[in-house]
Order: sequence, then structure tokens, then C-alpha cells
Amino acid sequence: MSPSVPPAPPLRLALAQSSGTPGDVRANLDALDALAARAASSGAHLLVAPELFLSGYAPEHRSPDAGVAGSRSERDAPPLAALALEEAEAAAELGTLARRHGLAVLAGYPERAGSATYNSALLVGPEGAPLAAYRKTHLYGPYERAVFTAGDRAVVQAELRGVRLGVLICYDVEFPENVRAHADAGTEVLLVPTALLAPYDFVARSLVPVRAFESQLHIAYVNRTGPEGGFDFVGLSCLAAPDGTAPARAGAGPELLLAEADPALLAASRAANPYLADRRTDLYR
Repeated sequence: MSPSVPPAPPLRLALAQSSGTPGDVRANLDALDALAARAASSGAHLLVAPELFLSGYAPEHRSPDAGVAGSRSERDAPPLAALALEEAEAAAELGTLARRHGLAVLAGYPERAGSATYNSALLVGPEGAPLAAYRKTHLYGPYERAVFTAGDRAVVQAELRGVRLGVLICYDVEFPENVRAHADAGTEVLLVPTALLAPYDFVARSLVPVRAFESQLHIAYVNRTGPEGGFDFVGLSCLAAPDGTAPARAGAGPELLLAEADPALLAASRAANPYLADRRTDLYR
């Protein structure tokens, strides 16, 4: 019998809770570059930015009660589709940034693919090469359904420093089937760039830690913050652990949150809480 492989060492994460500058891709790349420098200087292996960080979530969207003129940023913002990048463009920009600072980077952006626009997230490794590309599969509300095409791949994964990563986006994590599919596929740390709105702060506070517990994995949940185009993002980014706790939690404002996802803790938790082994899948038809 071959000896068991010991768990990988802890993966140090930097969760960038920020809304950047909606409508300005270059400004957001510059902001991400500065965040990557801070993350790298703190020993982080991976920087995770929120949903649609490179463009803004809804740069041209107007709240129904915003008034005739609206804010200057709302009046001047280009349509989100005009800010969309092809995957190769996003990979080149993020790859240069990741390589400069020697850490992996995951960032959300609108992806242009033919006539479709996807709500996407791209993970690049510390050498600058793409590791994983994911398109949001569950679009939230009339705004997203009007702007984006839904993706059709449920599980997208990558390996970083011996740890198996998975990617979902925002609303995707609120469906237990999605998270369980990642657990079944061996995901150890699930990365979830998000744009969680008020008044749904209970998702960040309660639902995400429950998802981590019931599917026995770590979840890095990274939110936008503050008002934008009639929406109000609640912050509260966290690293949720497989024991159902959130050992790292941000407040409501911009913050670079540092946390460690420990595969040894995950292995011990899966042994103590054998949900995955004890399921009666023959009954769940």
C-alpha cells in the first residue's frame, strides 16, 4: 500500500473587497495592480477580486428613482458591453499583473465572445498563464438576464500550490447543488467573486458558511462595496471554513482581507463530518 499523500501547506489568500471605478477598465487594472502589490508584500499566494471588477457591475444602469439627471458617473459611463474584453485580452492584462507580483490573480470581467457577453471570471497563475476561465451559470434578476448570456459549465477547476481550486460567481453559490458538485469533483477552496446587494447580507453572514460546512470545503467569498447605479453592495467578504465558521470577515467598506485556507484543517473536518461519505445518493433522484 502506498503511503498517503500529506495535505498541501496552507494557501494564503488576499480578498480584495472593492468596487473600483465603474466604467473605467484601465483604472480598475491599475487598482488591481496596487492591490496585488499589497497582497504580495503580505505573503499572499492568490488575490481574488469581486464580480465584474474590471468593468463595474452596472456602470450605465440608472435607478428608477435616481432623478432626471442622475449622477455624473451614471450619465457618462459607457454601456457594459462596450467595456467587455475577449478572454485573450483579459488574460494578457491579468497575466502581466500576476507575473509582476509573483502571485495568482482571479478577477471578474464582462467577456465578449462573438455576439454574446458573459459574466466571467479569469484565474491566472503567478507566472502569468491562464489557469481557469468560468462563465456565470445562474444570472440574477432582470438586469443580468438582459445583459448577459448564461454559461453552461458547472465545474471549473485549477491547481495552485497543490490545492484544488474551483470557481463560481455570486448567485451560483446560493444553489447547494453547485457547491456540492464542486465538493464531488474534489474542490478544496471555492473562489466566489460576488456582487451581493442589500438587503441580502444574510447570504454573506449565514448562507456561505453553511455551504462550506454542508459540502466540506473552504469558500472565499469576495464582494463589491457601496452604491453603484441604483444598487447597494454590502461588503462582508469572508473566508468560510469547512467547520461552518468564518475565520476572516470584512466589514462594509473597502478592505484587503488576508486569510489562510488550510488543506490539513479540511482533511480533519471531512473526517469528523462525513457528509459526503454518508449521503444516500440512491434516494436523491
